[in-house]
Amino acid sequence: MKTSVRDLTETEIQKRLQEARQELFTLRLQRASGKLTNPARVALTRRTVARLLTALRAQAPREKPVEGRE
Repeated sequence: MKTSVRDLTETEIQKRLQEARQELFTLRLQRASGKLTNPARVALTRRTVARLLTALRAQAPREKPVEGRE
């Protein structure tokens, strides 16, 4: 069962992000050596990394503006 990235904790997102980056590295090595069987998987993994980074940034606390500055 798939869960939304928004439902994950920061730690879980960090773990999935690390796994996705490792997979992307592996796919790039396979592509360079000519052993990649599904080239579309590279783009899919890149999108996954982007989604995870977006979710991570959305969870980060926003910095409050300093009063008196414009």
